[in-house]
Amino acid sequence: MATMRLDATGRASFPTRRTPVRSRVRRRREVLTCSASASASSERPMHQQRLIQHKEEAYWFYRFLSIVYDHIVNPGHWTEDMRKEALEPAQLDRRDLKVYDVGGGTGFCTLGIVEHVDGKHVTLLDQSPHQLAKAKAKPALQDVTILEGDAEDLPFENDSTDRYVSAGSIEYWPEPQRGICEAYRVLKPGGVACMIGPVHPTHPVSRFFADAWMLFPSEEEYMEWFTKAGFVNVQIKRIGPKWYRGVRRHGLIMGCSVTGVKPTAGPSPLDLGPKMESRQAEFNPMVFLPRLVLGTAAGFYYFVLPIYMFLKNILIGGLEKIYPKAASWM
Repeated sequence: MATMRLDATGRASFPTRRTPVRSRVRRRREVLTCSASASASSERPMHQQRLIQHKEEAYWFYRFLSIVYDHIVNPGHWTEDMRKEALEPAQLDRRDLKVYDVGGGTGFCTLGIVEHVDGKHVTLLDQSPHQLAKAKAKPALQDVTILEGDAEDLPFENDSTDRYVSAGSIEYWPEPQRGICEAYRVLKPGGVACMIGPVHPTHPVSRFFADAWMLFPSEEEYMEWFTKAGFVNVQIKRIGPKWYRGVRRHGLIMGCSVTGVKPTAGPSPLDLGPKMESRQAEFNPMVFLPRLVLGTAAGFYYFVLPIYMFLKNILIGGLEKIYPKAASWM
Protein backbone atom coordinates (compact mmCIF):
# COMPACT_ATOMS: atom_id res chain seq x y z
CA MET A 1 0.00 0.00 0.00
CA ALA A 2 1.17 3.54 -0.76
CA THR A 3 2.24 5.79 2.11
CA MET A 4 1.75 9.55 1.96
CA ARG A 5 4.23 11.90 3.63
CA LEU A 6 4.56 15.64 4.13
CA ASP A 7 7.45 17.15 2.20
CA ALA A 8 9.63 20.08 3.31
CA THR A 9 7.00 22.60 2.21
CA GLY A 10 4.25 20.87 4.17
CA ARG A 11 2.56 19.49 1.04
CA ALA A 12 1.30 15.92 0.98
CA SER A 13 2.94 13.58 -1.49
CA PHE A 14 3.60 9.92 -2.16
CA PRO A 15 7.20 8.72 -2.50
CA THR A 16 8.36 8.09 -6.06
CA ARG A 17 10.71 5.50 -7.43
CA ARG A 18 11.34 3.87 -10.78
CA THR A 19 8.66 1.27 -11.42
CA PRO A 20 7.26 -0.64 -14.41
CA VAL A 21 4.94 1.31 -16.69
CA ARG A 22 1.82 -0.45 -15.40
CA SER A 23 2.71 0.40 -11.77
CA ARG A 24 3.42 4.03 -12.70
CA VAL A 25 0.00 4.27 -14.38
CA ARG A 26 -1.65 2.80 -11.27
CA ARG A 27 0.20 5.24 -9.03
CA ARG A 28 -0.75 8.14 -11.26
CA ARG A 29 -4.38 7.13 -10.83
CA GLU A 30 -3.88 7.15 -7.04
CA VAL A 31 -2.50 10.69 -7.15
CA LEU A 32 -5.38 11.82 -9.35
CA THR A 33 -7.81 10.25 -6.90
CA CYS A 34 -6.18 12.23 -4.09
CA SER A 35 -6.53 15.47 -6.03
CA ALA A 36 -10.13 14.80 -6.91
CA SER A 37 -10.91 13.96 -3.30
CA ALA A 38 -9.42 17.23 -2.16
CA SER A 39 -11.52 19.15 -4.68
CA ALA A 40 -14.66 17.34 -3.56
CA SER A 41 -13.96 18.03 0.10
CA SER A 42 -13.54 21.75 -0.59
CA GLU A 43 -17.17 21.79 -1.75
CA ARG A 44 -18.47 20.49 1.61
CA PRO A 45 -17.67 22.93 4.44
CA MET A 46 -16.64 21.17 7.63
CA HIS A 47 -19.21 23.11 9.71
CA GLN A 48 -22.03 21.48 7.71
CA GLN A 49 -22.19 18.19 9.58
CA ARG A 50 -23.58 15.01 8.13
CA LEU A 51 -26.76 13.36 9.49
CA ILE A 52 -25.03 10.87 11.80
CA GLN A 53 -22.12 13.14 12.69
CA HIS A 54 -23.78 14.17 15.94
CA LYS A 55 -23.21 12.46 19.29
CA GLU A 56 -26.89 11.74 19.99
CA GLU A 57 -27.57 10.24 16.55
CA ALA A 58 -24.34 8.23 16.69
CA TYR A 59 -25.29 6.92 20.15
CA TRP A 60 -28.63 5.58 18.97
CA PHE A 61 -27.30 4.47 15.59
CA TYR A 62 -24.89 2.16 17.43
CA ARG A 63 -27.57 1.16 19.94
CA PHE A 64 -28.96 -1.05 17.18
CA LEU A 65 -25.91 -1.55 14.97
CA SER A 66 -23.94 -3.01 17.90
CA ILE A 67 -26.16 -6.10 17.73
CA VAL A 68 -24.75 -7.13 14.34
CA TYR A 69 -21.59 -4.99 14.08
CA ASP A 70 -19.00 -7.76 14.34
CA HIS A 71 -20.94 -10.04 11.99
CA ILE A 72 -22.01 -7.64 9.23
CA VAL A 73 -19.98 -4.41 9.31
CA ASN A 74 -16.49 -5.80 9.90
CA PRO A 75 -16.58 -8.54 7.21
CA GLY A 76 -17.52 -5.95 4.58
CA HIS A 77 -15.32 -3.03 5.59
CA TRP A 78 -12.77 -3.88 8.29
CA THR A 79 -11.20 -7.31 8.05
CA GLU A 80 -8.46 -8.87 10.19
CA ASP A 81 -5.96 -8.48 7.33
CA MET A 82 -6.81 -4.77 7.07
CA ARG A 83 -6.48 -4.38 10.84
CA LYS A 84 -3.02 -5.93 10.81
CA GLU A 85 -1.93 -3.67 7.96
CA ALA A 86 -3.45 -0.52 9.52
CA LEU A 87 -1.82 -1.07 12.92
CA GLU A 88 1.71 -1.58 11.54
CA PRO A 89 2.49 2.20 11.46
CA ALA A 90 1.39 2.50 15.12
CA GLN A 91 4.69 0.89 16.15
CA LEU A 92 3.23 -1.48 18.73
CA ASP A 93 6.69 -2.94 19.27
CA ARG A 94 6.77 -3.61 23.05
CA ARG A 95 4.50 -5.66 25.31
CA ASP A 96 4.67 -3.00 28.05
CA LEU A 97 3.52 -0.03 25.94
CA LYS A 98 0.60 1.93 27.37
CA VAL A 99 -2.12 2.26 24.72
CA TYR A 100 -5.41 4.16 24.55
CA ASP A 101 -7.87 2.75 21.99
CA VAL A 102 -10.34 5.61 21.52
CA GLY A 103 -13.71 4.94 19.95
CA GLY A 104 -12.88 1.25 20.17
CA GLY A 105 -16.51 0.08 20.06
CA THR A 106 -16.87 -3.70 20.22
CA GLY A 107 -13.11 -4.12 20.62
CA PHE A 108 -12.29 -5.42 17.14
CA CYS A 109 -9.29 -3.11 16.77
CA THR A 110 -8.37 -3.73 20.42
CA LEU A 111 -8.03 -7.43 19.60
CA GLY A 112 -5.31 -6.47 17.12
CA ILE A 113 -3.60 -4.27 19.71
CA VAL A 114 -3.43 -6.99 22.38
CA GLU A 115 -1.63 -9.25 19.92
CA HIS A 116 1.36 -6.93 20.47
CA VAL A 117 0.71 -5.29 23.85
CA ASP A 118 -0.33 -6.85 27.18
CA GLY A 119 -4.01 -6.20 27.84
CA LYS A 120 -3.34 -4.76 31.30
CA HIS A 121 -1.61 -1.79 29.59
CA VAL A 122 -4.52 -1.10 27.19
CA THR A 123 -7.55 1.15 27.77
CA LEU A 124 -10.57 0.96 25.45
CA LEU A 125 -12.88 4.00 25.45
CA ASP A 126 -16.16 4.55 23.60
CA GLN A 127 -19.32 6.65 24.08
CA SER A 128 -21.63 3.68 23.33
CA PRO A 129 -22.36 1.38 26.29
CA HIS A 130 -23.94 -1.06 23.88
CA GLN A 131 -20.75 -1.38 21.86
CA LEU A 132 -18.67 -1.66 25.04
CA ALA A 133 -20.89 -4.50 26.28
CA LYS A 134 -19.78 -6.49 23.23
CA ALA A 135 -16.12 -5.69 23.99
CA LYS A 136 -16.46 -6.77 27.63
CA ALA A 137 -17.76 -10.16 26.49
CA LYS A 138 -14.61 -10.96 24.50
CA PRO A 139 -12.29 -13.30 26.46
CA ALA A 140 -9.13 -11.83 24.90
CA LEU A 141 -10.02 -8.39 26.31
CA GLN A 142 -10.59 -9.42 29.94
CA ASP A 143 -7.43 -7.63 31.11
CA VAL A 144 -8.22 -4.46 29.16
CA THR A 145 -9.60 -1.42 31.01
CA ILE A 146 -12.92 -0.50 29.35
CA LEU A 147 -14.38 2.97 29.86
CA GLU A 148 -17.32 5.00 28.58
CA GLY A 149 -16.20 8.43 27.44
CA ASP A 150 -15.94 11.14 24.78
CA ALA A 151 -13.16 11.13 22.16
CA GLU A 152 -13.26 14.94 22.07
CA ASP A 153 -12.86 15.24 25.85
CA LEU A 154 -10.69 12.34 27.01
CA PRO A 155 -10.67 11.50 30.75
CA PHE A 156 -6.87 11.10 30.76
CA GLU A 157 -3.98 13.20 32.01
CA ASN A 158 -1.58 15.06 29.72
CA ASP A 159 1.44 13.05 28.51
CA SER A 160 0.03 9.80 29.92
CA THR A 161 0.27 7.18 27.15
CA ASP A 162 2.79 5.77 24.67
CA ARG A 163 0.35 5.08 21.85
CA TYR A 164 -3.03 6.45 20.82
CA VAL A 165 -5.15 4.37 18.41
CA SER A 166 -8.58 5.21 17.04
CA ALA A 167 -10.29 3.10 14.37
CA GLY A 168 -13.67 3.82 12.82
CA SER A 169 -14.55 6.64 15.19
CA ILE A 170 -13.57 9.99 13.63
CA GLU A 171 -16.49 9.84 11.20
CA TYR A 172 -18.86 10.52 14.13
CA TRP A 173 -16.91 13.40 15.68
CA PRO A 174 -18.60 16.80 15.33
CA GLU A 175 -15.13 18.37 15.67
CA PRO A 176 -12.45 16.06 14.26
CA GLN A 177 -9.73 18.64 14.84
CA ARG A 178 -10.58 18.68 18.56
CA GLY A 179 -10.39 14.90 18.80
CA ILE A 180 -6.96 14.88 17.17
CA CYS A 181 -5.78 17.65 19.52
CA GLU A 182 -6.92 15.43 22.40
CA ALA A 183 -4.83 12.60 20.96
CA TYR A 184 -1.84 14.95 21.00
CA ARG A 185 -2.53 16.05 24.58
CA VAL A 186 -2.62 12.57 26.14
CA LEU A 187 0.44 11.21 24.33
CA LYS A 188 3.87 11.28 25.92
CA PRO A 189 6.62 13.10 23.96
CA GLY A 190 7.76 10.73 21.21
CA GLY A 191 4.44 8.89 21.36
CA VAL A 192 2.60 7.85 18.20
CA ALA A 193 -1.03 8.55 17.28
CA CYS A 194 -2.66 6.20 14.77
CA MET A 195 -6.00 7.23 13.26
CA ILE A 196 -7.77 4.65 11.07
CA GLY A 197 -10.85 5.87 9.25
CA PRO A 198 -12.84 6.54 6.08
CA VAL A 199 -11.76 8.35 2.95
CA HIS A 200 -13.95 10.62 0.86
CA PRO A 201 -15.34 9.24 -2.43
CA THR A 202 -14.98 10.89 -5.82
CA HIS A 203 -17.78 8.94 -7.54
CA PRO A 204 -20.81 11.31 -7.58
CA VAL A 205 -23.40 8.77 -6.37
CA SER A 206 -21.16 7.47 -3.58
CA ARG A 207 -20.25 11.04 -2.64
CA PHE A 208 -23.93 11.95 -2.26
CA PHE A 209 -24.63 9.11 0.17
CA ALA A 210 -21.35 9.55 2.04
CA ASP A 211 -21.95 13.26 2.63
CA ALA A 212 -25.52 12.58 3.76
CA TRP A 213 -24.50 9.82 6.17
CA MET A 214 -21.34 10.71 8.14
CA LEU A 215 -17.91 12.32 7.85
CA PHE A 216 -15.68 10.92 5.11
CA PRO A 217 -12.49 13.05 5.31
CA SER A 218 -10.12 13.43 2.39
CA GLU A 219 -6.52 12.34 2.87
CA GLU A 220 -5.46 15.98 2.77
CA GLU A 221 -7.84 16.81 5.60
CA TYR A 222 -6.32 14.12 7.80
CA MET A 223 -2.84 15.49 7.11
CA GLU A 224 -3.95 19.05 7.85
CA TRP A 225 -5.65 18.12 11.13
CA PHE A 226 -2.62 16.19 12.38
CA THR A 227 -0.21 18.95 11.38
CA LYS A 228 -2.31 21.71 12.97
CA ALA A 229 -2.54 19.71 16.19
CA GLY A 230 1.27 19.75 16.38
CA PHE A 231 2.22 16.28 15.16
CA VAL A 232 5.38 15.72 13.14
CA ASN A 233 6.36 12.97 10.70
CA VAL A 234 2.72 12.73 9.60
CA GLN A 235 2.10 9.86 7.19
CA ILE A 236 -0.85 8.10 5.57
CA LYS A 237 -0.99 4.43 4.66
CA ARG A 238 -3.78 3.41 2.31
CA ILE A 239 -5.79 0.31 3.17
CA GLY A 240 -8.91 -1.37 1.80
CA PRO A 241 -10.67 -4.72 1.31
CA LYS A 242 -8.78 -6.99 -1.06
CA TRP A 243 -11.83 -7.52 -3.26
CA TYR A 244 -11.94 -3.79 -4.04
CA ARG A 245 -8.70 -4.33 -6.03
CA GLY A 246 -7.41 -0.89 -5.05
CA VAL A 247 -10.55 0.96 -6.20
CA ARG A 248 -11.08 4.05 -4.03
CA ARG A 249 -13.50 6.22 -6.03
CA HIS A 250 -16.47 5.00 -3.97
CA GLY A 251 -14.76 5.96 -0.74
CA LEU A 252 -13.98 3.48 2.03
CA ILE A 253 -15.30 3.23 5.57
CA MET A 254 -11.82 2.05 6.53
CA GLY A 255 -9.54 3.53 3.88
CA CYS A 256 -6.39 4.84 5.56
CA SER A 257 -4.15 4.68 8.60
CA VAL A 258 -2.78 8.11 9.56
CA THR A 259 0.13 8.41 12.00
CA GLY A 260 1.96 11.27 13.64
CA VAL A 261 4.58 11.70 16.39
CA LYS A 262 4.22 14.09 19.33
CA PRO A 263 7.46 16.13 19.52
CA THR A 264 7.13 17.88 22.90
CA ALA A 265 5.28 17.58 26.22
CA GLY A 266 1.98 19.28 27.01
CA PRO A 267 -1.29 19.95 25.19
CA SER A 268 -1.64 20.78 21.52
CA PRO A 269 -0.42 24.24 20.47
CA LEU A 270 -3.78 24.68 18.71
CA ASP A 271 -6.34 26.32 21.03
CA LEU A 272 -9.90 25.52 19.91
CA GLY A 273 -11.88 27.09 22.74
CA PRO A 274 -15.02 25.51 24.26
CA LYS A 275 -16.30 22.19 22.93
CA MET A 276 -19.09 22.57 20.37
CA GLU A 277 -21.33 19.61 21.27
CA SER A 278 -21.97 16.96 23.91
CA ARG A 279 -24.62 14.31 24.55
CA GLN A 280 -25.78 16.36 27.55
CA ALA A 281 -27.04 19.11 25.20
CA GLU A 282 -30.79 19.81 25.03
CA PHE A 283 -32.59 16.97 23.25
CA ASN A 284 -34.98 17.91 20.42
CA PRO A 285 -36.87 14.84 19.11
CA MET A 286 -38.25 16.79 16.14
CA VAL A 287 -34.69 17.26 14.87
CA PHE A 288 -33.21 14.02 16.17
CA LEU A 289 -35.63 11.48 14.67
CA PRO A 290 -35.51 12.69 11.04
CA ARG A 291 -31.71 12.91 11.20
CA LEU A 292 -31.43 9.38 12.59
CA VAL A 293 -33.83 7.84 10.05
CA LEU A 294 -32.46 9.67 7.00
CA GLY A 295 -28.84 9.17 8.07
CA THR A 296 -29.39 5.44 8.60
CA ALA A 297 -31.05 5.19 5.18
CA ALA A 298 -28.07 6.92 3.54
CA GLY A 299 -25.69 4.61 5.40
CA PHE A 300 -27.48 1.56 3.96
CA TYR A 301 -25.79 2.34 0.63
CA TYR A 302 -22.45 1.51 2.21
CA PHE A 303 -23.75 -1.82 3.46
CA VAL A 304 -24.75 -2.78 -0.09
CA LEU A 305 -21.61 -1.40 -1.77
CA PRO A 306 -19.12 -4.03 -0.50
CA ILE A 307 -21.46 -6.79 -1.70
CA TYR A 308 -21.50 -5.19 -5.15
CA MET A 309 -17.70 -4.89 -5.11
CA PHE A 310 -17.32 -8.49 -3.94
CA LEU A 311 -19.53 -9.82 -6.74
CA LYS A 312 -17.74 -7.59 -9.25
CA ASN A 313 -14.41 -8.98 -8.06
CA ILE A 314 -15.61 -12.53 -8.65
CA LEU A 315 -16.83 -11.59 -12.13
CA ILE A 316 -13.61 -9.79 -13.05
CA GLY A 317 -11.55 -12.68 -11.66
CA GLY A 318 -13.38 -15.10 -13.92
CA LEU A 319 -13.06 -12.85 -16.96
CA GLU A 320 -9.32 -12.37 -16.34
CA LYS A 321 -8.78 -16.03 -17.10
CA ILE A 322 -10.24 -15.39 -20.56
CA TYR A 323 -9.23 -11.76 -21.12
CA PRO A 324 -6.24 -10.56 -19.04
CA LYS A 325 -7.15 -6.86 -19.41
CA ALA A 326 -10.47 -7.34 -17.60
CA ALA A 327 -8.99 -5.93 -14.36
CA SER A 328 -9.06 -2.45 -15.93
CA TRP A 329 -12.86 -2.59 -15.87
CA MET A 330 -12.94 -2.20 -12.05
